[in-house]
Amino acid sequence: MALAKIVFASMTGNTEEIAEIIEEKLEDEGFEVECEECTDVDSDYFEDADVCVVATYTYGDGDLPYEFEDFFEDLKDEDLSGKIFGVVGSGDTDYGEYYCQSAYDFVAQFEKTGATKGADMVKIEHNAEDEDINALQTFVEQLKVSSSN
Repeated sequence: MALAKIVFASMTGNTEEIAEIIEEKLEDEGFEVECEECTDVDSDYFEDADVCVVATYTYGDGDLPYEFEDFFEDLKDEDLSGKIFGVVGSGDTDYGEYYCQSAYDFVAQFEKTGATKGADMVKIEHNAEDEDINALQTFVEQLKVSSSN
């Protein structure tokens, strides 16, 4: 059974809820899943994972959540070759050009690790509504297909 690991940061609970939805959907697709808050793990958390997922919010004017900064900085030094990654961002469109910026930043950071992007990034405004849950299902299906190739 393939192992998927999810790391998230959540201030309001929205991103934690999104991470839990992804966890449930990955389990439904037959993955073994571990889900942790970013303050509880280091960047080597993904070392034994087949699929690596980050769920993050964006703070202020496109800033990473403070609690994710060390993990983010150290991630670029990890060798995740042969692993599949996906990123989900929660945000507020009132921030305009900075909407879900941290998710874009994590995609770029994962690319430095040698991991392969397995799903299109999903951006969710605030909390997950029905259409967002459908997008998360597609995200998980894409990760599954990518990880089985």
